[in-house]
Amino acid sequence: MGSPKKVRVQTLLEKKQAGEKIVAITAYDYPTALLVDEAGVDMVLVGDSVGNVVLGYESTLPVTVEEMRHHVRAVRRGIKKALLVADMPFLSYQASIAHAIENAGLFLKDGAEAVKLEGGTLTIVQIVRALVDVGIPVVGHLGFTPQWVHQFGGVRVRGRRSDEAKRLIDMALALQEAGCFAIVLELVPEEVAALITERLTIPTIGIGAGRHCDGQILVLFDLIGMLPGWSPRHAKRYAEVGDLIHHAVATYAEEVREGKFPAPEHTTHMSPEELERLKQLLQGEK
Repeated sequence: MGSPKKVRVQTLLEKKQAGEKIVAITAYDYPTALLVDEAGVDMVLVGDSVGNVVLGYESTLPVTVEEMRHHVRAVRRGIKKALLVADMPFLSYQASIAHAIENAGLFLKDGAEAVKLEGGTLTIVQIVRALVDVGIPVVGHLGFTPQWVHQFGGVRVRGRRSDEAKRLIDMALALQEAGCFAIVLELVPEEVAALITERLTIPTIGIGAGRHCDGQILVLFDLIGMLPGWSPRHAKRYAEVGDLIHHAVATYAEEVREGKFPAPEHTTHMSPEELERLKQLLQGEK
């Protein structure tokens, strides 16, 4: 069952306290936002993954604030119950606290109810604290953080070594202390995610972080099989929408070329009387 009423920041905290799993998903436009909201998810993230799966970029790094705002506004129109969170793209918050507040504020003006930032360094923790201090709810993001892909040397599981795992735990606690109301854990060993979840009073939302997080999030297009070919190990494909679209368009193209579409039931007609009048009008022009 989905959430019976509007999900708010406090709702997610209450779900953790009650031991109820949180369901989160990404969305990037009005129709998919409408569908996932009606399906009963708790949280919708307008992720900067829009760069990879919608805009055709090779990574999330080129995504701009204006591109994100465009998609946030579209998703907002389709969301009635889920909590709407906007990803802050690369360089929209790192330069200064003032810059971060200004950009995060724009997302809230566009209808987002919280923003998500990547990382747990001292600089990021200070930015989180400043955002929360001015009334902007924040979701943290630890483990593999896509905006740091070059520093990590590619897509890598984070926290396999004990020292790295301890650093993730410390960063999670620091983000919680700074005011984050939830933390996404991406590509983290299940054992590490379980330890973080156990130590935090705020919920953890996993993606490739195992079974013991307080909730899960997937990129919508991975879940529905929208894009052909490779699918990440942590994602489960619940449908093959890409195949359905390909088949539908290929069938449409074939029927157009063979003259099967449009058929009579897809067309409208003038009355015989009006058609005859039109012919007389045209005849009079000669």
